[in-house]
Amino acid sequence: MSGASASAAGRPRTAPAVRQAGLWNIANVLTMLRLLLVPAFVLLLIHDGGANPAWRSFAWAAFAIAMITDVFDGHLARTYNLVTDFGKIADPIADKAIMGAALICLSVLGDLSWWVTGVILFRELGITLMRFWVIKHGVIPASRGGKIKTLAQGTAVGMYVLVLTGPLATFRWWVMAVAVVLTVVTGLDYVRQAVVLRRAGLARERAEAAERAERNTAR
Repeated sequence: MSGASASAAGRPRTAPAVRQAGLWNIANVLTMLRLLLVPAFVLLLIHDGGANPAWRSFAWAAFAIAMITDVFDGHLARTYNLVTDFGKIADPIADKAIMGAALICLSVLGDLSWWVTGVILFRELGITLMRFWVIKHGVIPASRGGKIKTLAQGTAVGMYVLVLTGPLATFRWWVMAVAVVLTVVTGLDYVRQAVVLRRAGLARERAEAAERAERNTAR
């Protein structure tokens, strides 16, 4: 074996450096686009007092683009390892911002009852705070019911953004009713998961503390 080979063999191998995703990646750009669409959506929706069908159609297009980018940015970030701290913070903010803006504007315009807006926003903000409450014990994963709820909310709100009459207006009422039911049911399920997760985490902490105390006593 040559000296160079022996020297190379004697050196400890270092793990290859993991390339961190930069801020300006496609997933984050889509999230930024969604944030920028929020004020644009609001201006389009309330233009001319919210009574112009054409402007509301433009608002619907902005809302639809925002909801579609919500699907793709998370998928791209997970698939291509583009997860960043910015994305972790900005993505949920963008989600809540576009939905909250739509609900509040529709209620201000008199198209949607305030209690519907209140129920949905209370659930979304409450679950977000609950996730932070239990984050040290673990992460509450997104459930299939939660994804169906998001789809129902997006579809219902999108239908309310448009100026619909006749059977379509009746149909959107039922779609919103389904969205509200799913909002409440999935919210209660998240509360249950959070309580179970926190209890398990506290029990694990007590067990670890008891084990440490026992070891110290044995010494």
